Amino acid sequence: MNIRKLHPISMWTFLACGMWLIALGLYFMFLRPPLLPEDLRYIGTSPGEMQSAMPGLECWLHRVFTVLGGFMTGAGVLTVFVARNASAVRERRTRSVLVLAGIFTVGTMSLTNLQIDSDFKWLLLVPSLLWFIGLVIPSVVSMSDG
Repeated sequence: MNIRKLHPISMWTFLACGMWLIALGLYFMFLRPPLLPEDLRYIGTSPGEMQSAMPGLECWLHRVFTVLGGFMTGAGVLTVFVARNASAVRERRTRSVLVLAGIFTVGTMSLTNLQIDSDFKWLLLVPSLLWFIGLVIPSVVSMSDG
């Protein structure tokens, strides 16, 4: 049985995206404050107004971000596993899984940060672009090969 591996550029691109998801997940779990200045700006309120209107919100958001970070970290672990063990991106199943995973992870994150005009929107677009490049490289390489 001849199993083709991911193209090396795609593999390294998806490994980088997976590691980034793991790091971002850990940041959300352990370091991210409940409300960033951009969150308050988007909501249109001040920290004092938020605290008096919803005194338990920061504690609740900490729990929400812990769960969200856990899911990000898990998605990153799976992405690293797929990058290291999946067959070629040209194969339909592998490509479909990577497309769906990209849409629901880095794609949703990038789109949402553009919609809320995040201070980090352009930086947070990079993982989606890398994911896209990882999907496109095998097609470009196969067209140049033959």
